Amino acid sequence: MKRKINFNPGPATLPVSVLEQVAAAILSYEDTGISILELPHRSKAFKAIIEESKDLVRELCGIDNNYEIVWLHGGGRQQFCMVPANFLPSGATAAYIDSGYWAHEAMEYAQYYGSTQIVASSAPEQYTRLPQWPEAIPANAAFLHLTTNNTIYGTQWHHTPLSSVPVIADMSSDILSRKHDYSQYALFYAAAQKNLGTPGVALAVIHKDLLKTANKQLPPLLSYAAQVQQNSIVNTANVSGIYTALLMLRWIKNTGLYVIEADNLSKAALLYNVLDNSTIFKARVAETTHRSLMNVCFTATSKQHESALVALCEENNIVGIEGHRHTGGFRVSLYNALPLHDVALLAELIQAYERSI
Repeated sequence: MKRKINFNPGPATLPVSVLEQVAAAILSYEDTGISILELPHRSKAFKAIIEESKDLVRELCGIDNNYEIVWLHGGGRQQFCMVPANFLPSGATAAYIDSGYWAHEAMEYAQYYGSTQIVASSAPEQYTRLPQWPEAIPANAAFLHLTTNNTIYGTQWHHTPLSSVPVIADMSSDILSRKHDYSQYALFYAAAQKNLGTPGVALAVIHKDLLKTANKQLPPLLSYAAQVQQNSIVNTANVSGIYTALLMLRWIKNTGLYVIEADNLSKAALLYNVLDNSTIFKARVAETTHRSLMNVCFTATSKQHESALVALCEENNIVGIEGHRHTGGFRVSLYNALPLHDVALLAELIQAYERSI
């Protein structure tokens, strides 16, 4: 069967070379004689996977040994819980930038653990732009949390201003999509199913200074300190998922972050240019400096045009362009593994449809 062009927001498309390596490892992982699906999480082979993945994260993110690296279960939502559970002490406030659906949900999860405050929000504008960076943070703020890329609404922080408190970033949908200064974060995390692999795994990178302040009264599964101490295997790890993440890290290194960044800029520029010159389709985010390079969100002037474009894409082997259930319209996800020629085909179809009516 012909492989489809996959614009889904997650699980996202993976490089064919990575899929081939995973497929081979399912039959036998390297010289072990057993499947990666059977590989014991306390084996020497898996320890080697963990250690290489950590080395690659350090290298690709340009961070030093002042950061600890762990692989965790539960995706992004578990991080929504772990962050305040570990770093929101009694009497302090967690400051949140509300720039979209996931940013707001992260704040809602934090409310289970203590006091929270939204210090900036673009909700009044229906998240069609980024909020203004907060000029003042509460004096008792334990940390400032932001979501660097907003998948549902199509906005992205291309630069993170300095803050007077530790900054914690949800980078689930744009980690390692460009050269970036990761050292400005006290903690950053990412669910793997966008640019790092498959669902069921999350990466968390924590500065040792922040880790020293962590709540010591947590069960090990929810404790960053315990996860660090036990090298991501407090319980049975998602071995195959972490192995897939390792393959993605190798692929990113071999491709090169500068090449990946240039490709991502080209893909986004191509699609936004088509939308900006269309009379039928319109990008949700008008301000070019606020636009996401990972998720291009747009609408049509009528439901008829929306349905027609979806049908045309399906006829041409393209899937995953429908918008989130909260917004409707379209969402085209341009993660690292998606080649430029796939975006060019979508752009041609949009233009062809517009010419046909």
